[in-house]
Amino acid sequence: MLDAFSKAVSSADASGNFVGGADLEALRGFIADGNKRLDAVNAITSNASCIVTDSVAGICCESPGLTAPGGGVYTNRKMAACLRDGEIILRYVTYAMLTGDASVLTDRCLNGLKETYAALGVPTGNAARAVAIMKACAVAHITASNTEGQAGSKYRKMSFTEGDCSSLAGECAGYFDAVIAAIS
Repeated sequence: MLDAFSKAVSSADASGNFVGGADLEALRGFIADGNKRLDAVNAITSNASCIVTDSVAGICCESPGLTAPGGGVYTNRKMAACLRDGEIILRYVTYAMLTGDASVLTDRCLNGLKETYAALGVPTGNAARAVAIMKACAVAHITASNTEGQAGSKYRKMSFTEGDCSSLAGECAGYFDAVIAAIS
């Protein structure tokens, strides 16, 4: 895994050049958006338990057969495994968000994910749907369009760095889309 700086230096070194031009501008943009990036990661990780629980509950509501005998999350053990897997996926997405690099997600989480779920008999359609729900929640936290601060809300209220976070939300959505594609 390389962070944005290491990646720029390695790329320039491999081509025998100095870091400059477009690479330098990309690094300046990465630094300028650093506080927003940290706020986005903090918003997701501070609400990780709720995001994952909501996604698993969402697929159980959409597909009631999952909680029936023989279903994918019928036993407490299977439910705990679903929650654990959701937390792992969310953790790797936040790692990718923090570094601005999807390689840690690809190398440590996505390789063999579909095959693992198939071997365990996990319905990949439901797993992909749970990740899509996590994506919607995470993007809502990044864009501050979640239901924070409303009466009865279970989400933590976060203060954010001012500015447009649509590019970070799009980046985050892209990481979740990679997970969905790896599962499907």
